[in-house]
Amino acid sequence: MIDNIQFDTVRNDIRVPGRYIEFNTRTAVRGLPANPQKMLLIAPMLPEGKQPALTPVQLFSDADAATLFGHGSWAYHCVKQAFVNNPYLDLTIIGVNDVGQSTAATASVSVVFANSLNNSGILTITIGGIDCQITVSSNDDTLNIIDRMVDIINSANTLAVAEADGYTIKLTARNSGSIGNEIALLASFSAENVSLADVSLDIKPFQGGYGDQDIGPALEQVAGKHYHIICNAFTDSLNARKLSDHIDLVSNAIEKRGCIGVMGWRGTLSTGTAFAKDINSGRITIAWYKNAMEGNAIIAAGYAAVIAGETDPARPLNTLEIKGLRKTTDANWPLFAEFNSALYNGLTPLQIVNNRVQIMRAVSTYVKNATGTDDPALLDITTIRTLDYVRDAVNQRIALRFPREKLSERTPLKVRSEILDVLYQCENAEILEAVLENKDKLIVQRNPNDPNRLDAVIPADVVNGLHVLAARVDLYL
Repeated sequence: MIDNIQFDTVRNDIRVPGRYIEFNTRTAVRGLPANPQKMLLIAPMLPEGKQPALTPVQLFSDADAATLFGHGSWAYHCVKQAFVNNPYLDLTIIGVNDVGQSTAATASVSVVFANSLNNSGILTITIGGIDCQITVSSNDDTLNIIDRMVDIINSANTLAVAEADGYTIKLTARNSGSIGNEIALLASFSAENVSLADVSLDIKPFQGGYGDQDIGPALEQVAGKHYHIICNAFTDSLNARKLSDHIDLVSNAIEKRGCIGVMGWRGTLSTGTAFAKDINSGRITIAWYKNAMEGNAIIAAGYAAVIAGETDPARPLNTLEIKGLRKTTDANWPLFAEFNSALYNGLTPLQIVNNRVQIMRAVSTYVKNATGTDDPALLDITTIRTLDYVRDAVNQRIALRFPREKLSERTPLKVRSEILDVLYQCENAEILEAVLENKDKLIVQRNPNDPNRLDAVIPADVVNGLHVLAARVDLYL
């Protein structure tokens, strides 16, 4: 039996002779939806920034970041890092002000040159991965050297400001709060034929930063918008929980705005796994780069931008480079056991290959279910990204095909046919697999209690990543 043809604008009660032809666009889209990634970054700004705090702004380059958020702010450096890794990024930033009662982290470098120094060299102070350098001659006065270095630091837009105090350079984080304690500090002097006795460099690392900003108000500002990736500059437990709760809310079956959260970790394996364990979310991923020169926020910004550059939700992120991160010393490179433990405990390890910092395997922090049982269901971050995409594809198809559909006995079959077509196309795109084998598990039926509702069960066998190859070599003589 042929279904009655439905019209949107041609009425059924027309008696005037004529030809009445309307356009139907519901069937125009037959493929899968595109998957452009929108990224949201939440990071500390400085008072001199022109952009009002807690006000989202969309950027397509880092050209205006310093003016909007303040030279040397975490927001400024995170924006730069994001666009280094993804020049075509669709990025929205929300700057947050420092907490009123917070304190700024401080550090210092004391510099003393022996009178016998008879070679020119280069003095380098590295603040959060940014090198500040001056040339030192044998007849230079040490106090003059200190003053020149302070000027270089303050003009370099680093995360800290400097002032001279005798033979000591005092450093104060531009943004207050515990985030300042993450700023790594190094100092060195390089020259030929200069012994350690000729130069004294006493380094006191950044510490004493207290008070964490609250990302809750920033998340409230964008609660109704869809961002595929939210990058959180802060790595305290309270803000991590607020991020996780927000993402769970906007990604649920009602809101349907699937999203993942991204953070960074430069600390030890033990502290990182403890942090990830407290989060335990299939939608949160943390990049671990042991003893990195850059702060957690900078690591996260680069990692998030790389994820945003991969529009195929099922394709693994293995070997993708995170640019803008300095190579750590060989002594800081994790061993196999540390890498494996990280992947079992919700951390995404970054490794150095051919002098480039690369993603080893991108995983979520979800390792245990509600009963405390080990659960690998959402191990790879690609799994939840794939499920989000499949849901979006099905949602788009149904919205296009059935915007004003009547619910009769024929409707479930028509809806099921459209969903099945989406699943087959996902299989062709290597996003899902075994669609034919799972075809009988696709159920679309009328709800027994609500006459205006259809219920559906959609099987989704996601395509997994090729992460491990095990082989045996048989020797024949």
